[in-house]
Amino acid sequence: MGNQIALQCAVYGNHVNLHDVNEASLQNSIVVFSEFLDRLIADGFAAAEQRQEISDRVRRTTELAKAVADVDLVIEAITEDVFVKREVFSRLDELCSDHVIFATNSSSIRVSRIESATQRPDRILNAHFVQPIWKHPFVELMRGSATSEATIAAVQSFMEAIGVLAVVVRKESTGFIFNRIWRAVKKEALKVVDQGIASVEDVDRTWMIQMETPMGPLGTMDIIGLDVIRDIEMVYYEESGDPDDAPPQLLLEKIANGELGEKTGKGFYSYPHPTWQEPDFLKKTPS
Repeated sequence: MGNQIALQCAVYGNHVNLHDVNEASLQNSIVVFSEFLDRLIADGFAAAEQRQEISDRVRRTTELAKAVADVDLVIEAITEDVFVKREVFSRLDELCSDHVIFATNSSSIRVSRIESATQRPDRILNAHFVQPIWKHPFVELMRGSATSEATIAAVQSFMEAIGVLAVVVRKESTGFIFNRIWRAVKKEALKVVDQGIASVEDVDRTWMIQMETPMGPLGTMDIIGLDVIRDIEMVYYEESGDPDDAPPQLLLEKIANGELGEKTGKGFYSYPHPTWQEPDFLKKTPS
């Protein structure tokens, strides 16, 4: 998501500093960013002749101080771990000028659980994107306990400037808008397979035909990353304590076997050519 957020900003003329603590990850981001840019151009959201110009607007560094020098907005897109996020935001608070706004792209963690790690609770908020951003150009903005109206207005204005619709969550809610709804879908899809009610393929076929979508919930989870799905589910489980909210055994076994989805070549499907992408996937007789 960090690469996609950087890309969306760069396409609209903004200079972006992309930071990671790991040099290998940064080098890999060059390839990932390029692939996303190719897809964005192929989908008609930018012209091919703009390719180099867009790429040149993104700089990469492992030095956090260098990354946040002379910036107005920081968007965090790291692992879904509240303690790690608090450490990062505390460090950002030390390095950034007082006017800088902090946003977390967390998929489920409320910014009020992070804000006390900083001295700027009025300039911190949730800003949750979904992928791919250029095809799904919306972001959910959610206040913390003290996020100012000026902060919300400034981020709304910026999102509009990069072609993204900003929807504002009216009160704090774990999972915001989209993930509240998506969570119900993915939770039941996992249960249906885990309980032996239907196959992975048939769950996805059912959803794809009925909802007229290009992929089903289990294929979508593969693209997101099954480890990310588990981490998000754990946020809900730790908050509620309800065993029904715990990640199902099916998901945990996949992760234990290193089957994390598209990024490892195998999840619920095998990649780079999953069966859900086959032209006749929705016409096959279930096996």
